[in-house]
Amino acid sequence: MTDAQLIDGKAFAAKLRERVSAEVAKLKARHGVTPGLAVVLVGEDPASQVYVRNKGEQTVECGMNSFEHKLPADTPEADVLALVERLNGDDSVHGILVQLPLPSHISEPKVINTINPAKDVDGFHVINSGLLATGQQAMVPCTPSGCMMLIHDVLGADLSGKRALVVGRSNIVGKPMAQLLLDANCTVTIAHSRTKDLPEECRRADILVAAVGRSEMIKGDWIKPGACVIDVGMNRVPAPERGEGKMRLTGDVDFASAKSVAGSITPVPGGVGPMTIAVLLTSAVIACCRILGLDEPDL
Repeated sequence: MTDAQLIDGKAFAAKLRERVSAEVAKLKARHGVTPGLAVVLVGEDPASQVYVRNKGEQTVECGMNSFEHKLPADTPEADVLALVERLNGDDSVHGILVQLPLPSHISEPKVINTINPAKDVDGFHVINSGLLATGQQAMVPCTPSGCMMLIHDVLGADLSGKRALVVGRSNIVGKPMAQLLLDANCTVTIAHSRTKDLPEECRRADILVAAVGRSEMIKGDWIKPGACVIDVGMNRVPAPERGEGKMRLTGDVDFASAKSVAGSITPVPGGVGPMTIAVLLTSAVIACCRILGLDEPDL
């Protein structure tokens, strides 16, 4: 049996950023508007710092305005909430993203739900969650949205009747992912740590989305032959073969055994990861158009 088709998220994301750049240029030329994305980072988390830097660079590369607000880890919750309120009222800012995780003394739900839902490019606000759940126009979380783009690219526009399994039930990936698959007329199951006989659930799925945060948990013999496998996992594990203290990135799927069974599969790295920032930029442009009452681009 031939190996699965590799789903190249890096290449897809590059094309998506090109389309975003073209739409930003049109907004500037036709309406004199430059979309603005504000990112708030509290604390010194190294992974978050890298992520925020990449977001800022790609925002500017696409022709948008990037506003970065870096606050010390001991910043009071009230000060973070006040900053978010200021950004809500700033007409040059069309998208607001507060980088998670936040320090333990700051309530993540309180901060997220202070963001104006129209500017909530992460799609985490309870109002956007509710709009998505009821099939209305919402700002959609970036990672699930990127996963759906990759799934449609491989399987086509019509997913009606396909069995989809989402492994993981987080508010950030699992739940919105299931909702998007449901909206695409899939028959959707959500599995999690308490699921009985997870391997058997996996073997029934035409579309398998793994988002549990456990390195290489899903084995090749759990996968239905020919299934589309989307691996959202980003796990850092020791890599002594690369030298002392070195780490490597793995997914939630055991890629080595899965690639000979699946029909298509995202690698880690280079699959879902690059899509998240590209979709964030897309969301910023969409938010800008909706706020200003302009025609929404089909990105």
